[in-house]
Amino acid sequence: MSDVSAVAGDHLRSFIERIERLEEEKKTIADDIKDVYAEAKGNGFDTKVLRKIISIRKQDQNERQEQEAILDLYLQALGMGPDMPDE
Repeated sequence: MSDVSAVAGDHLRSFIERIERLEEEKKTIADDIKDVYAEAKGNGFDTKVLRKIISIRKQDQNERQEQEAILDLYLQALGMGPDMPDE
């Protein structure tokens, strides 16, 4: 039984160490991304807009069009959308 728990413990330790390495890499990448946003801001770009563009680019084109259509509908319902032609 001792050999089984030693093997399981080694296996578990291996998973934990891999996860810890990946978490450290993730932190490093997050710091790099933060630095790029700071550089962009220093060059006069609006980081909120940059983040929105990144978010939009991740989306499928159909999903993006659907969300834009719903947003337009909601804005019109609130009187904030483009003027509708008079009927």
